[in-house]
Amino acid sequence: MVEAGSLDAARLSPGEVIAGGLCIGCGSCASGEPAGAMGWNRFGQLEPAGSSEWLERKSARLAAICPFSPHARDEDQIAAALFPDAPVVDPRIGRFAAAYVGHAGEGFREAGSSGGMVSWVAAELLARGLVDGVAHVAPTDRRATGRLFDYRISRNVTELRAGAKSRYYPIELSRVLDEIRRVPGRYAVVGVPCFVKAVQLARAAEPVLAERIAFTLGLVCGHMKSAALVDSFALQMGAEPAMVRAVDFRLKDAERPANWYRTQLVLEEGATAEQDWWHLLEGDWGSGFFQHSACDFCDDVVAETADISFGDAWVEPYSSDGRGTNVVVVRSAVLHELVEAARGARRLALEAVGAELVVETQAAGFRQRREGLAYRLALRKGGLRPRKRVAPSRAGLGWRRRAIYRMRQAISAWSHRLFAGSRGAGVPALYKRPARWLVALYAALTYSRGRLGAWLDRVERRLGR
Repeated sequence: MVEAGSLDAARLSPGEVIAGGLCIGCGSCASGEPAGAMGWNRFGQLEPAGSSEWLERKSARLAAICPFSPHARDEDQIAAALFPDAPVVDPRIGRFAAAYVGHAGEGFREAGSSGGMVSWVAAELLARGLVDGVAHVAPTDRRATGRLFDYRISRNVTELRAGAKSRYYPIELSRVLDEIRRVPGRYAVVGVPCFVKAVQLARAAEPVLAERIAFTLGLVCGHMKSAALVDSFALQMGAEPAMVRAVDFRLKDAERPANWYRTQLVLEEGATAEQDWWHLLEGDWGSGFFQHSACDFCDDVVAETADISFGDAWVEPYSSDGRGTNVVVVRSAVLHELVEAARGARRLALEAVGAELVVETQAAGFRQRREGLAYRLALRKGGLRPRKRVAPSRAGLGWRRRAIYRMRQAISAWSHRLFAGSRGAGVPALYKRPARWLVALYAALTYSRGRLGAWLDRVERRLGR
């Protein structure tokens, strides 16, 4: 293990991270590197794509800043340094000052996928002059950039609000981190747990980033999807993927439960196509279609290294409220005071809650990244081995639970290959038929659906577990 601040204890190359299946495509390795770059691989994932010399060059810097490096500081070490005075330490959600469930006012809830709290806090930081810019993900012109979404820095509330809503699409930080280096000021960065961890590791290694990145806003994350998700959605809605110009992954309807996702695609010349997620092959998030392999080795559900974290309140009565509800975990003393002041002024409708409610809202995520992670670590053999806060273990898992975790890994791995192969051959059935079979088997294992599910139930009762 590398001690905090020691950049010379180990070395790592981008190529090793990719080969080990641990690259999440955050772009931190390419940022600040003249030879470094990020590009698409054949599966619709972003990964290091600079010169071959850079890809294979081992460096102490990368070993210290890659969020999946086995040599970098873990979330507990980072949070202990950042939030030493946090009054509560929970083994599942980390250090924190307060937790809430609720939503923002002032039009932010209506404009967001959930309760609008992410955009509200970011806008408040700008409005109060606490930051000069917010690095966040927003739609971009695909014809100009080759991407539907990308990080950008918004320097006023109008720009910021245009980037609201959830984005289940690959993005990377390299260009915004380079802009933060070039342009003096104070910044906030919004990101999923591994991206926030990458930012914190980069701040610890580079004084200019430590000085300029004043706040981090974390997003609760299930896993990262590849760009193939949008392409597959388009094909299932009868559209050619190249025709897609914009995506709303969670079209909001106050009359429908918040967890009834519906996606809208905007096509060339303004035409649209919509479909509910449960009618799409990849509609069950937990099945793992198009998931990055690195996500199988993540143990941070709620962005434990961020100053404040936000997720959906996936527990009743909140999950049935189509207007959207956030769960919020605050770690920074400054942001705790800001949120409490807004609660007192009734600008935020937030109820204080404890760690148990936060965990309950993300129960499936914690099961996958505690029990499931322990099992996957026990299965992993050879290659670059991640160092996690969860110990490898197969203990206490029945055959069916093990089968579910193996099934998710199989779907994650094969969905990329099947989809890429079907697109290359121009034969959609090469993906759709196996995907339907995988969905049916996963549903039988997980939800006891169909005849196979009923048979599995009988087998499980007979075996006793």
